[in-house]
Amino acid sequence: MGDVVNFRKARKARKDAKRRHEEQRAVTNRLLHGRSKAERKLDTARDAKVRRDLDQHRVETGDER
Repeated sequence: MGDVVNFRKARKARKDAKRRHEEQRAVTNRLLHGRSKAERKLDTARDAKVRRDLDQHRVETGDER
């Protein structure tokens, strides 16, 4: 005969294993695709500087009414 299985414990064990797998996958994705807050802030600052520099070199013709 087979062993007696508690379905509640088996379901909980399967759920815990799935959670651990998803957490590991999330960690991997963060390492591959994520950027730190400092990196995002640096990119924003660089974009702002590029826009500022471009606006400073704009030639005003005076034809705008």
